[in-house]
Amino acid sequence: MSGKMPGVLRVTWHPLQTILRGLNCRTASVTKMHRKTYERMYPTIVVLPDGSSINIKYHEPRHIIKLPLNLATLTEAERKLRLLARKPKTVIKMEEDIDDDGFDAKRYLKFVKK
Repeated sequence: MSGKMPGVLRVTWHPLQTILRGLNCRTASVTKMHRKTYERMYPTIVVLPDGSSINIKYHEPRHIIKLPLNLATLTEAERKLRLLARKPKTVIKMEEDIDDDGFDAKRYLKFVKK
């Protein structure tokens, strides 16, 4: 065995002690992943202020992260539109006075079960 073997890690502490460890793609399926930290990373979409998006791995399970827009870089008209969109919308209540609509409840008494 004079040549190098691919995927084999040779560790030597002492000239008489040599440990061979086979590292390949199947070691992770048989044993644990050899890491100091075991963080779960979740696929996440980041939407940049210009509207473009990129895929990243994020430590919290979020689907979309939208970065804030710098209002100082917008024109005056665009800034006014953005600020108006942030304000709560007023609800318009329409009230109609229906006094006589021609509805007679006595016509439907025959359909009521006793």
